Amino acid sequence: METETKTESIGSKELFKRMVKAGRRTYFVSVRAAKNDTRYITLTESRLVADNKFEKSSIMVFQNKLGELLNVLQEAALVVA
Repeated sequence: METETKTESIGSKELFKRMVKAGRRTYFVSVRAAKNDTRYITLTESRLVADNKFEKSSIMVFQNKLGELLNVLQEAALVVA
């Protein structure tokens, strides 16, 4: 997965980045702009799996699906709360 993050940064410009630590996991939220100026969000989870060894998982959410995803996340948050 690390190669995907490196490849992603080559063709895109990072506009925003925040980090949330949660024990052995760290979450990153980034907003990027592709070469064609299409903006998207990257959600990355980094997990400590052994001494100094991390596994990363990422998803990308593009502008056209962002509203729908936010609605579903709000519904899910209501169930958890």
